[in-house]
Amino acid sequence: MRPLNPTESYPCPVCRSGKIEPLPLMEDTFSCQFCQHLFSADVKQQLITMMDSEIPLSWYWNGKRWSNPQRKGLEFGWEYAIAGLLFISLPTMIVGTGAYLFPPIPGTPLAWLPTAWTILTLITHSVILLWLIIEFYQFPVVMYLRAMMRRDV
Repeated sequence: MRPLNPTESYPCPVCRSGKIEPLPLMEDTFSCQFCQHLFSADVKQQLITMMDSEIPLSWYWNGKRWSNPQRKGLEFGWEYAIAGLLFISLPTMIVGTGAYLFPPIPGTPLAWLPTAWTILTLITHSVILLWLIIEFYQFPVVMYLRAMMRRDV
């Protein structure tokens, strides 16, 4: 188990593909050579904080890997989970209920449309919620996919 040292390099907690290395002439500051995120280090607490985020993420060094990404000053509760589920299910139920109460005439060319519209509503709202989560945590999806492609080659 090695403590956090501001002169060594460590695996990047964001992209998990690059290494964070100390920036020259900057005290307790790291940068990932792959995803280009900047981190400020607190050696006493064994903590790094991502500086290029609106609400900074922090990770604790346990001697082997980074753990517990947390946002300072922002806690998520069960209310957000319920709001996310309602964001996905409520529009889908409204569209599905409309399709159920006013079904199309069987055998018409567009009889499939209400079912497809209900499924499309579910998929679209799920993708929007996933996008919001990715944006909030600022997970670099494109860089992560590039890293996965490099590993396979």
